[in-house]
Amino acid sequence: MIDLHTHTLFSDGVLLPAELIRRCEAKGFRGLVITDHVDYSNIDMVIPNVLKACREIAPVSKLKVFGGAELTHLRPEHIKAMVKRARELGAHLVLVHGETITEPVLPGTNRAAIEAGADILVHPGIISESDAQLAREKGVRLEISGRKGHAYANGHVAMIAKKTGAKLVFGSDSHTPDDLLDRSRAESIARGAGLEEKDIQEMFQDAASLVGL
Repeated sequence: MIDLHTHTLFSDGVLLPAELIRRCEAKGFRGLVITDHVDYSNIDMVIPNVLKACREIAPVSKLKVFGGAELTHLRPEHIKAMVKRARELGAHLVLVHGETITEPVLPGTNRAAIEAGADILVHPGIISESDAQLAREKGVRLEISGRKGHAYANGHVAMIAKKTGAKLVFGSDSHTPDDLLDRSRAESIARGAGLEEKDIQEMFQDAASLVGL
């Protein structure tokens, strides 16, 4: 299992990075990206500290672990600059919290994230066909989410992605130990979204490529 979307107590998760990494090791994960929620107020603190934890653990763990960030509830006008800032700070992957059916994300966020060249637009539950087409052109991945609430729109995201050719990845969006999903459970969620076996395999292969596995 490679999970590209997880949280620690540096944002709204409940585990220290070391605890999250150890639990993923115990579940047999191959790769992990820690992507705590950031905005203007905490980005300069969160990313360097997550990266520090990753650097300390990397030499003594078989699990490949990376520090990233999820830009969350930003004004669309600010997303481009914040994607750039996250990369300057060393984020391996930059995620943007998409327009979802469960939170009041500002309209235009999906488009702004794609235009900014974020790596992944996470739980983009109400994404339009035109935005998905742009995501395909710019290489921005769309997420199939393992998180309750966000996952309700997975079917729509999968349908739009298949129609436009946009690439998909899976993320647990874990905040607690119980949120962490093994590969079998993740594949079941993807099937429930209407993806075929070849689509599921391509989705996980693409996730591996994003972290060099």
